[in-house]
Amino acid sequence: MAAQRDLKQLKVIVIGAGPAGVRAAQALVEAGLRPTVIDEGRRDGGQIYRRQPEGFSRTYEALYGTEAARAESLHRDFDALRAHIDYLPDTLVWNIAPKVVHVVRGTQYDELPFHALIVCSGATDRLMPVAGWHRAGTFSLGGAQVGLKAQGCAIGARTVMMGTGPLLYLVAAQYVKAGATVSAVLDTSTLAQRVRALPHLLAMPRTLRNGLALMGVLRRARVPVHRGVTPLAIDGSSAHGVTGVRVKLASGSTLDVNCDAVALGYHLRAETQLADLAGCEFHFDDATQTWLPHVDADGRSSVAGVYLAGDGARVRGADAAERAGRLAALAALRDAGIEREGAVQLRAELARYTRFAAGLRTAFPWPARFAADLPDDTIVCRCESITAGELRHVVREMGATEANRAKAFSRVGMGRCQGRFCAHAGAEVIAAEARVPLEAVGRLRGQAPVKPLPMALASACATSCAAESAEKEFSE
Repeated sequence: MAAQRDLKQLKVIVIGAGPAGVRAAQALVEAGLRPTVIDEGRRDGGQIYRRQPEGFSRTYEALYGTEAARAESLHRDFDALRAHIDYLPDTLVWNIAPKVVHVVRGTQYDELPFHALIVCSGATDRLMPVAGWHRAGTFSLGGAQVGLKAQGCAIGARTVMMGTGPLLYLVAAQYVKAGATVSAVLDTSTLAQRVRALPHLLAMPRTLRNGLALMGVLRRARVPVHRGVTPLAIDGSSAHGVTGVRVKLASGSTLDVNCDAVALGYHLRAETQLADLAGCEFHFDDATQTWLPHVDADGRSSVAGVYLAGDGARVRGADAAERAGRLAALAALRDAGIEREGAVQLRAELARYTRFAAGLRTAFPWPARFAADLPDDTIVCRCESITAGELRHVVREMGATEANRAKAFSRVGMGRCQGRFCAHAGAEVIAAEARVPLEAVGRLRGQAPVKPLPMALASACATSCAAESAEKEFSE
């Protein structure tokens, strides 16, 4: 009975209801706990398995293609958990303080204490600016996918998909299967890079076959696919938005594609802002050329009681996220004195996904070289309309070779997206202009709130942030 009381008193919060969050919650419920699951979305599934709104009737096969069975399994398992968890949908985590999560739902503000926190924040698009990408009609690949899944609509009548990575082909195939017109798929990676990656990609043959199946969908629909392209510009005007895309082909010739919408993205990057607010230590990862939070093999961060799982810690895909979510929950349980089996097998399975992810980086590399070639009038920070030329100016004239210093002088990353769209590319521009390694540029410090809040909550949130800041200053 004493053990049961301890379980009931143990407050565990899971942030995110995607593959990692659902499996983490499932493991906690199986151990006898009742976790709180916070979901920014209206329904569970995360981005990859985002559910369509109530009243929509598209089949799993139509929505998720080769991943239909996995999506249905995740949704079914979450439905079974609903009676055993405290589920908070449509809820934004805007700050994390020691042992407290700050949330807002509509105009309701709350503070949720925890003993253990499992952050499953997922991934977001990794973006490289191109001249004209600020025009109306330019979306990220993830944004284009959200429109299709959550609103049942395409972003345009004639859409170009441009960038690189598995998501490029997944979204293009989903648009084709939904009956939308894809004018072209413009991939910056080459066939030779895919061949070099093959030994690593063979670690997950089923996933590799699914990727080839997506290309088959495009081939049968006669969608033009061009590899090894260099983006030149997204053409259009303020009055009409996007009207076309210009790229340089691998042959050296220029290709113009007429369209009224562009979906842009270069694979994915871990969404780490919440880990930053939680006080987790970060390190520069040479393989991905990004800053990532420190985690051990089971998902423990550098902060006691805070665990990171899924693509929010390491981008390895939805299947890996499910395993990482469960593994992080097992670690949280073990640290609370509750032993559960399965960690050894989960670690072994994750090793295969790590190898496959390395293959994807080789097959679809981040085109860092494009940053140095951006014209000076290309907007890098869309929120604040900061151009590449302005960013280069603060590097040359003000010595701002560090990300936060450049932010202070130029306002890059100060907008409502908090650098989610521009921080990585902005750092590349700074590194190229300063002729320093990307690691030397550093990363933008996280600030609360991570996303805009209703004005009605401004007073309560300001008080909370001020108190937290004062406590930190006193402790230092």
